[in-house]
Amino acid sequence: MTKPVSEIEASHSFGLRVIAVYEVIKTLCLLCVAFVAFGLHQEQNFERLVHTLEHLSLQDSSGMRWRLVQLLQEMGPSKFMAIGIVALVYAAIFATEGIGLWLRKHWAEWFTVVATGSLIPVEVYEVFHKFNWLKVGALIGNVVIVIYLIRIAMQPHHKKA
Repeated sequence: MTKPVSEIEASHSFGLRVIAVYEVIKTLCLLCVAFVAFGLHQEQNFERLVHTLEHLSLQDSSGMRWRLVQLLQEMGPSKFMAIGIVALVYAAIFATEGIGLWLRKHWAEWFTVVATGSLIPVEVYEVFHKFNWLKVGALIGNVVIVIYLIRIAMQPHHKKA
């Protein structure tokens, strides 16, 4: 861990740490997605999952299980390699942001602003395309993070001796 070298860094240390932890949590979730996706790329694992979903003895009044089975069958196991690779790329980006912010690196503030800010238009589209409160929460959270980090990054930083 590094110690804050200025009053600005000290006053924003907690906020940066919260964002860093959030980025690491996203990293861990994406690593899990990648692990599962790479497993489902193998035909026998994919078929086992579809078979299990088809034969679950659960009450499914909304039909969500059958929609999931249909989606999986439409995708097929070959698409899961791409999903795993994309998940790993995003995990690497989030890990870079999280570690850089945890270490209070000035470049990480701007890196997170650019990476998070570049996805805000997509999130806005998603909110209006298929409204859901979780999407609204993610959008608001990311806008707050971007504004917060811009405010911090625009302040003068002192170089360590």
